[in-house]
Amino acid sequence: MPQPVAYLTSANMLPDSSQRRKDGFEYDQSLQALAAPLKSEGFQLQPIAWDKPNVDWSQFRFAIIGTTWDYMDRPEQFMEALQHIDLQTELLNPLEMVRWNLEKTYLEDLRDKGVHCIPTMWLDQLNFTEAQLVFKQLEATDLVIKRQIGAGAQGQIRIQPGQDFADISSKVMVQPFIPSIQSEGEYSFIFIDNQFSHALVKTAKPGDYRIQSIYGGRETPVQPSTIDLNAAKSVLEVLDQSPLYARVDMVRDTFGRMFLMELELIEPFLYPVQGPQLGTLMAQALKKRR
Repeated sequence: MPQPVAYLTSANMLPDSSQRRKDGFEYDQSLQALAAPLKSEGFQLQPIAWDKPNVDWSQFRFAIIGTTWDYMDRPEQFMEALQHIDLQTELLNPLEMVRWNLEKTYLEDLRDKGVHCIPTMWLDQLNFTEAQLVFKQLEATDLVIKRQIGAGAQGQIRIQPGQDFADISSKVMVQPFIPSIQSEGEYSFIFIDNQFSHALVKTAKPGDYRIQSIYGGRETPVQPSTIDLNAAKSVLEVLDQSPLYARVDMVRDTFGRMFLMELELIEPFLYPVQGPQLGTLMAQALKKRR
């Protein structure tokens, strides 16, 4: 009998949802990529909403965090649910890793370990007056403001000196805008069990800088240079434990080096279309953990 494996998602990603997200096709691609390879290794993949009540999670050999793309709106409830799941089955990625990766202040930990990160200021709130000071402190003329718990550029804004914006009362991170994200794009390096799977470059539609598909962004597979790939690998090398899956998002600085944009260890889209071997690598990694 195949061992059941839960694929955690948000309810609004499921095909039968009346409020399905516009990027629901990414869920479809993920399931299509994983189901057959896992079955060949004796696993049965079962998608299930992370917040579905009264689930016997002990019936699953693993619970893989997949397209749980509403967690940033309910982070406390999300973590409570994961803690509950973790008591009954093996959660992947592990609970402590998820807790560390949940808030983007993890970037400070990586910076302290020598990872080349974008200069960042961490603020509990932000208004127009404070923003003008941040321009000076970061020596920037173009800033990007992001939620400390967020994904997919949700709630993100970009401002120039003197530009007005509504006061922000939640925790934010503020970074200089990196021009190469428009001229070259953002790179994603996908790893399964620390093994490199594939890479792609994500580019924004003309006039925008957001590279996500819901904003018109496009993804193109690339064969990274040895230098760029090693930069991505070096991020994983400083972690205390190896993740089942990781997506290392990077952009190039003005000197040609790769800045770490994000280390995605919770619910990253792994771009299976650009990496047809993804499902096989995932199945092999789960088999090792069996």
